[in-house]
Amino acid sequence: MLKVVSHKTAAILAAVAGLTVALAATVRASDDASGNPMQAQIDHGKSTYASKCSHCHGPNLMNSGTITPDLRAFPDDKTRFVTTVKNGKNNRMPPWGDILNDEEIGNLWAFVSSRRKP
Repeated sequence: MLKVVSHKTAAILAAVAGLTVALAATVRASDDASGNPMQAQIDHGKSTYASKCSHCHGPNLMNSGTITPDLRAFPDDKTRFVTTVKNGKNNRMPPWGDILNDEEIGNLWAFVSSRRKP
């Protein structure tokens, strides 16, 4: 048995279907861009690392040609990391606190900690 639907009901159903498709596309687009906020931080940190840090620490967080530490083995200590980046370390690493803001340093931490080796 076929039920007849009013034009108003059909229009409402069509609008709901259209909004559902648009919402689903928006969610998919945000997932593709950087589905979670942490991934966005890691991506920004990777970019900052490449431009500011890799020349000493190496492109893969380690540089066998210098005495810089293997950052993949950096302890799970964000406070120590932030302090070291901001203030420098033992005249071997210059301070970056006047060059990088807190958000950039936080993004660097997200990137470095995401690459930590077990």
